[in-house]
Amino acid sequence: MLMKLRFRPLRPRGGAQAVVQITEGVIWKQLLYYFFPILFGTFFQQLYNTADAVIVGQFVGAGALAAVGGATGSLASFCVNLFVGLSTGATIILAQAYGAHRMDDVRAAVHTAAALVLAAGLALTVCGYAAAPWALRAMGTPADILQPAILYFRIYMLGTIPAFFYNMGSGILRAVGDTRRPLYFLIISCLVNILLDIVLVAVLQLGVAGAALATILSQAVSAVLVYFCLTRTTAPYRMELRSIRFDAHQLGSILRVGIPAGLQSNMYAISNILIQAAINGFGTATVAAWTAFGKIDGFYWMVLGAFGMSVTTFAGQNFGAQKYARIRESVRICLALGFGSAILMSVLYRLFGAPLLGMFTRDAEVLSIGMEIVAQLAPWYCAFVCIEIFAGVTRGCGCSLAPMLITSGGVCLLRVAWVLFLLPLRPQLSTVLVSYPVSWVFTSALFLAYYLQGGWLRRRIQKMGYSPEPPRGRKAE
Repeated sequence: MLMKLRFRPLRPRGGAQAVVQITEGVIWKQLLYYFFPILFGTFFQQLYNTADAVIVGQFVGAGALAAVGGATGSLASFCVNLFVGLSTGATIILAQAYGAHRMDDVRAAVHTAAALVLAAGLALTVCGYAAAPWALRAMGTPADILQPAILYFRIYMLGTIPAFFYNMGSGILRAVGDTRRPLYFLIISCLVNILLDIVLVAVLQLGVAGAALATILSQAVSAVLVYFCLTRTTAPYRMELRSIRFDAHQLGSILRVGIPAGLQSNMYAISNILIQAAINGFGTATVAAWTAFGKIDGFYWMVLGAFGMSVTTFAGQNFGAQKYARIRESVRICLALGFGSAILMSVLYRLFGAPLLGMFTRDAEVLSIGMEIVAQLAPWYCAFVCIEIFAGVTRGCGCSLAPMLITSGGVCLLRVAWVLFLLPLRPQLSTVLVSYPVSWVFTSALFLAYYLQGGWLRRRIQKMGYSPEPPRGRKAE
């Protein structure tokens, strides 16, 4: 029955949330249909992370704020990016199969993704817990915050499997057009996190351990909600415990897309770890300011990330349906929306940076350093837009290796070289900060050249055995 409903919204039986195909209709409306739930979801994710910093900074102090951010934040991002990349791979493979109406592949991909959550999540938990002291010392974490940072990170890593499962499960739902329930689950989880932060940190005074416990318990709530959503539906993406196993073909497809996507995300994380190590050398006040800025800066990245995730899923379904003109039009629309958002947020941060940073600390030195960071980075937000959109659309079509390589060279290697060779010549915070806009501009230029030459899409079409792309100017049916 599902196979006959081509290019129409699909509503599973049993009262399940409607899922939507996006292979026809008004493109900008469909992109925004994906964008806003993802945006609100990432907003609550950022609020989720910010709540820890606000409550710890206000009720425990600047040292504790540096312990839950700083090096621990960079390491946590590195670990999270690994399974977010794998989740992205599963989302893309599912979206392509769903757009092409290969429902057997959808089922196999869902259960392979679940098996991957358990295997990779357990391995990451063990490795992260064991390596925490060594990694934090290697990053030059200040001695006065080292022990609380180790405690926070080790507790945080115990929540890896629930966090991985939520990301994978919400990616499955978004791949088939269900953007609402992942948002609802994240809102619930965020509220639970804030409540637990207040109870464990402000009331019971458990410090950084309380913040970490609040995080992993709220992640468990979101994982349970996704689990019930996937196991109670009658749609093709239904998850059955007895069917959770690795399918060799689907696992290969997910890893082929997901590993480069994860490595691409970790190119930023690796460079940020090195930059964090450099910032650690400027003292606890600078680490606290960098942590506070990172929390408000995260709201910009959530907007760009939402556009990237939207165009990735949109491109995946339309590539599966062989509607290439719609893919190219979605890029133009997302670029316009992305540049508009970047300009708006740059202006807002420059105008309201001081009160935003003031939410995290009342320390005058920390606030002064934070405003210096805002002044140097916020005006350059536009330079990152092309990276997010072009990487998203090429990954959505199944080309994930080239974006990873471009990011590796344009972001990671450039920043590493900057820190290793230029920072010793001028050991100041401003020297570290300027590496960001330089790497954004350079990498955007590389992505623009790669996208416009067009060969990536032709090669992918040929590899999949799809109908060739029509000449420019002719509309794909």
